[in-house]
Amino acid sequence: MTAQLIDGKAIGLKVQEEVRLAVAKMKEEHDYVPGLATVLVGDDPASNTYVGMKQRTCKKLGIRSIGHTLPADATQEEVEKLVSELNADPTVNGILVQLPLPGHLDEEAILNSIDLEKDVDGFHPINIGRLAMKGRDALFAPCTPAGCMRLLEEIGVDPSGKDAVIVGRSNIVGQPMAMLLQKANATVTVCHSRTKDLAGHVRRGDIVVAAIGRMEMITGDMIKPGATVIDVGINQKEDPTRKRGYRLVGDVDFESAKEVAGWITPVPGGVGPMTIAMLMQNTLRAAEIYLAKKS
Repeated sequence: MTAQLIDGKAIGLKVQEEVRLAVAKMKEEHDYVPGLATVLVGDDPASNTYVGMKQRTCKKLGIRSIGHTLPADATQEEVEKLVSELNADPTVNGILVQLPLPGHLDEEAILNSIDLEKDVDGFHPINIGRLAMKGRDALFAPCTPAGCMRLLEEIGVDPSGKDAVIVGRSNIVGQPMAMLLQKANATVTVCHSRTKDLAGHVRRGDIVVAAIGRMEMITGDMIKPGATVIDVGINQKEDPTRKRGYRLVGDVDFESAKEVAGWITPVPGGVGPMTIAMLMQNTLRAAEIYLAKKS
């Protein structure tokens, strides 16, 4: 069998269009436009690229983009002061501090200083705590795991009652992914670097989410026939036939896995486009929360 591709680019554009229409309606009905503030510390090229993508997407959807750049040697106090000012600004609905931060900064303290109702990245400990608790809902779910859940919804895969295996336990993807799948009534196994018989665990998964950060680690012989495979990984693989000398691949060996899986995300074009789309959706939700409280 050959797996059906999950077109994250098309689904991401669908989410963006939903947001664009809702933003236009908000402007018409409330004379209010959602605002997303980005905080970039230093001049890391990749971070600059990511922030630029987010700002361009905001513009396309009618969301105000407020960019702040601090030098790489900015102090903890300077970064937290900026976040505090953004917390107090009623035109700012979402605050995104671009990670990673320079090593001398306390990342956890900075993320914790973001107002809960402006935590559009979904990393505030109270949001994560709510995500983990039965019967509670986070104001915002982290964007990449939320995007994975939307992909499952769009292809008609209901996690309820299914075995879901997550490879990787990061705070950004693996852990919140496990929480979201549990909320959707899946039976969840989280695998990591010390898991014994990784292949045996993965092979039981009706849904497999690969987020381990190791190139093509999950191979076709580890996949249950017909499983849905969500590949969050982005790795550079040497390829002398490409102008830049490499191509992007995931944590799943796509060529072997697609012959076994029922559904699979490509890399690129799978999960990646969903992350920014869900960030825009979270920013819209933050503006809706603000207007509801204001009224």
